[in-house]
Amino acid sequence: MQAGANMMWLAVLLVLQSGLWSFGGAATNASTRPESVNIGGVFSVNTLIGKVARVAILAAIEDVNTDPSVLGGTKLNLTIQDTNYSGFLGIVEALQFMESDTVAIIGPQTSVTAHVISHIASELQVSLLSFSATDPTLSALQFPYFIMTAQNDLFQMAAVAAMVDFYGWREVTAIYVDDDHGRNGIAALADKLSERRCKISYKAPMSLEATRDDMTDVLVKVALMESRIIVLHTYSTPGPHVLEVAKNLGMMGNGYVWITTNWLSTILDTSSPLPSDEMERYQGVLSLRPYTPDTGLKRKFVSRWSNLTSTFSTNGTFGLSTYGLYAYDTVWILARAINAFFDQGGVISFSNDSKLTGLSGGKLHLDAMSIFNRGKLLRDSILQVDTTGVTGPIRFTPDKNLIHPAYEIINVVGSGYRKIGYWSNYSGLTVVPPETLYSRPPNRSSSSQQLHPVIWPGETTQKPRGWVFPDNGMHLKIGVPKRVSFREFVSQAEGTADMFTGYCIDVFTAALNLLPYAVPYKFIPFGDGHSNPSDTELVRLITTGTFDAAVGDIAITTNRTRMADFTQPYIESGLVVVAPVRKLDSNAWAFFRPFTWKLWCVTALFFLIVGAVVWILEHRLNDDFRGPLRRQIVTMLWFSFSTWFFAHKENTVSMLGRFVLIMWLFVVLIINSSYTASLTSILTVQQLSSPIKGIETLLLSNDPIGYQQGSFARNYLIEELSIHESRLVPLIMPEDYAKALKDGPHKGGVAAVIDERAYLELFLSTQCEFSIVGQEFTKNGWGFAFPRDSPLAVDMSTAILKLSENGDLQRMHDKWLMRSACTSQGTKLTLDRLHLKSFWGLFVLCGSACFLALFIYFLMMVHQFSQHYSEEPESAASSSRSGRLRTFLSFIDEKEETVKSRSKRRQLERASNRSTDDDGSLNDSKRRHIEYSSNNNFTSGNLV
Repeated sequence: MQAGANMMWLAVLLVLQSGLWSFGGAATNASTRPESVNIGGVFSVNTLIGKVARVAILAAIEDVNTDPSVLGGTKLNLTIQDTNYSGFLGIVEALQFMESDTVAIIGPQTSVTAHVISHIASELQVSLLSFSATDPTLSALQFPYFIMTAQNDLFQMAAVAAMVDFYGWREVTAIYVDDDHGRNGIAALADKLSERRCKISYKAPMSLEATRDDMTDVLVKVALMESRIIVLHTYSTPGPHVLEVAKNLGMMGNGYVWITTNWLSTILDTSSPLPSDEMERYQGVLSLRPYTPDTGLKRKFVSRWSNLTSTFSTNGTFGLSTYGLYAYDTVWILARAINAFFDQGGVISFSNDSKLTGLSGGKLHLDAMSIFNRGKLLRDSILQVDTTGVTGPIRFTPDKNLIHPAYEIINVVGSGYRKIGYWSNYSGLTVVPPETLYSRPPNRSSSSQQLHPVIWPGETTQKPRGWVFPDNGMHLKIGVPKRVSFREFVSQAEGTADMFTGYCIDVFTAALNLLPYAVPYKFIPFGDGHSNPSDTELVRLITTGTFDAAVGDIAITTNRTRMADFTQPYIESGLVVVAPVRKLDSNAWAFFRPFTWKLWCVTALFFLIVGAVVWILEHRLNDDFRGPLRRQIVTMLWFSFSTWFFAHKENTVSMLGRFVLIMWLFVVLIINSSYTASLTSILTVQQLSSPIKGIETLLLSNDPIGYQQGSFARNYLIEELSIHESRLVPLIMPEDYAKALKDGPHKGGVAAVIDERAYLELFLSTQCEFSIVGQEFTKNGWGFAFPRDSPLAVDMSTAILKLSENGDLQRMHDKWLMRSACTSQGTKLTLDRLHLKSFWGLFVLCGSACFLALFIYFLMMVHQFSQHYSEEPESAASSSRSGRLRTFLSFIDEKEETVKSRSKRRQLERASNRSTDDDGSLNDSKRRHIEYSSNNNFTSGNLV
C-alpha cells in the first residue's frame, strides 16, 4: 500500500516537472528576443521608384529601431541589394539573402523578378513584401509568401475601365511593355472592360529596351486603328519617350485620348517641376495615382521628407511619390508582424532543405540556402496586421489585397496637373474623397458617377468621339440583298457587280455623307438573283466577318439584334394583313350600321333604366308622372325615348331627378353626335368591306395565307402565332400577290397576304381592289446592321436623325415610294361602326348617377316614413313584416302633399285631445286609424 502511494507521488512530480519545463520554455520564447532580426531589401536604388523607396525604408528602419515599444528592444538589421536595373541581378541577390538567415525581404521592385523569386520564397518560407510589384497575378494562391503592400493593379485597371465607360467609349487600344507586368495588367484591363461591354480592339506590345524607331513602328500601327482611346501601361523610363514619339506623329492632338497608369503620376510627384518641353508632351493626358487619405501621420511624414532626402539620399533632393509612402509602411507592417510573431512564441531558426542537400559541392552553393522554420507563422502575422500608417488604415483582405483600394484621377494641364476626381472600389467615380463615402451605403449607379471637366489633348474641353474610321486603305465590305421584287427599295444596277440603287441605298449614302469623316466602302451583292435572300442570314454573316455591315430593307427583329447592332430605323414598318375588298353600297337599313348590335342593346336598356329612375324620383312630387298605371308606363317610355331628340315635355321638379336627367342628356348628346357623324360618313363616303377583319380572323380560320419569300414573317407566324406552316404560301413578285388574292382560298390562292407595311403600301398603290384590313400587329422598322458595339452604328443613327429632321428622308421616300393610282380610295379598310368599348365610360358614369340618386331617395323615404308613422298604433294587419312593407309601399306611392296635409291634421287633433281622458284619447286614435285604413284602400285601388 505504501509502495503504491510512493509511485503515485512520483508520477505527480514528473508531470509537474514536465509542466514547469514547458512553461519555462514558453516563457523564455515569449520574453527572450534576439538583439536583431535580419531583413533584406531588393530594388534598383537609382531608379525613380528605387531612390524614393530607399529613403523611405531607411527612415522607417530608424523610426522602428528608436521606438522600443515596437519590437521590445529588438532591432531590424536591413541589408539593401541594388539590382541596378537588372532582373537577373535581382534574382541572384535575392538568393544571397536566402543564405544569410533573413526572415523577410522587402521587394523585389519589379513583377518580373517577383514571379521567379516567389517560387523560391515559397520553398524556403521567406516572406516577400513588395511595395511596387503590383502585377494582379502575384496575389494568386500560387504565391503564398508574396505579399503586396501597395494597391493591386487589378483595381487600377478597374478604374481605367470605369473611366472608359463613364465617357461612353466602347473600344480602346492598349500599348504596354511585353513582360509579366505589362501583359498581366492588360489582361486584367480586358476583363474589367468586358464587364462593362467594352473591349480592347488592338494590343500593341513593345520591348522594354525598345528604341525610338521601335516605338515609332508601334505607334504608326496604332494610328491606323479606328480607336483613339489609348491606354499606356509601361514604366517611368520608356513612358515619356512613347508620348514624345506620339507627339511627333501628331497623335497628341484633337480626337485622341491618352490614359496612363500610375507611372506618369510617379514622374510628376518625384521630378516636379519638369522642364516646359517635357511637360508639353503630357498635355491633356489622364493619369492615375494611388490614393492615400490626408491624415496627420501622412502630413507629418511629408513635412519630414526634405530632411530625410538630405540624410539618406545620395542623389540630391527629390519629391515624394506614393511608392515612398507604401515603402515606409511596408517596414512598419513587417515590424508589427515580427512583434506579433515573438508574442506567439515564435523562434527564429533555420534548417537545411532536404531537396537542396543533393546539390552540395557546386560553385553555386545552393545547399547553403535554408528554410525559415517558423516562416508560415510570420507570414500569417503579416497578413493579420491591423494598424494605421502614412497611407491610411492597413489591413489585408482574404485574397491578400489591401483594404479600400482607391485612385486619384489627374489631368495634366499647363505646367502642372489638376485633380478631376477619384475612383474607389467602394463607390466608383466620385469628386469627393473616398473615405467620406465609406460610412454611407455603396452607390455604383450610373447617375452617381461623377468627374470634373477635362482639358483633352489639343486643348479642347469637348469630349472626343473616341474613334475614327481606320485610315489603312481597307474598304468596308457591305452586304446588300439582291432583291428580285420590290426593287424600288434596293436593286442591283444592270451590268454592274457592285452598284445598287433604290430608296435604302439613297438613305445610306445620304447618311454617310453627313459623317465628319470619310468611310471607304464597297457593296457586295448577297443572293442568287432568282429569289429574295434571307435578311437574317445576311445579318448572321456579319458575325462571321464575311461582311462588315449590311444595308438594305432589313427589318429590326429580336433575333437579329442578338447578332448585330442596328442604326436608328429610317422607315417604320410592321406586319399587316392585305385582303380583297368590295364596295359596300347603301341600303334601306344603312341607318343601323353606325352602331354595333351590342351598343344598340346597351343604349336601349339605358333608355328604359333612366326612364324608370326618373319616374321613381318624380312620382311623389310631379303630377306629370302620376295617374293610372297604363298612363304612367306610357309616360315613362315616352319620356325616356324622347330624350334622344331632346323633345321631352315633362318637367322634373326634384333635385335628384334633375341630376339624373342632366347626366343622361350628356350621354345622349355624345352618342347622338357620334351616330350622326358615323351615319354621314357611311352615306357619303365610298365604303369598302372584306370578310377578313384582321389577323384575328385568320387565326380562327384554316385558309391559306401568303407571305413574301425570305421575309421574317414566316417564322413569326409559325413561332409566335402558332399558325401551321402548311397554311403558309410563299410569294415573290407583286404580281404573285395579286393573282393569289384574286383566286382566293377556294381556287388555289390565298385568303390574305401578310407582309411588312412598306412593301404592301407600295403594292396597294397600283392594286385598288385590295386593302389593308385590321391593325398593324407588329411594330418594327428598317435599319442598317453593323457588328456589335460598332461606333459607326451610333454615328449613322445620328446622321439618320438629321435626315429626318431636315426633311431629306421624306423627300427620298416620295421619290421612290410615292404612287397615286389609288390615292382617292386609300389603302386601308376603315371601319366606321361605333363599338361599345368607345362609350362604356359614359354608361358607367350614368349608371353610377342613377344608383346614387336611388340610394339617396330610399334613405329619404325611410326617414319620412319613420317620422310620420312612428306614433301610429299597430293593427293586426300592419304588425307583421309584410303588413309593414305594404304600408311603406303605400306611403311612397302617395303624393307628398297628401302626406304632409295628413301630418298637420294629426298634429292638430293631438293638440285638441290633450285635455281628454284616456278613454276618449283611445277612441280618437281608433277613429284616425279607421280613417287611414279607408284612405289606403282607396289609394291602392286608384293611383292618384
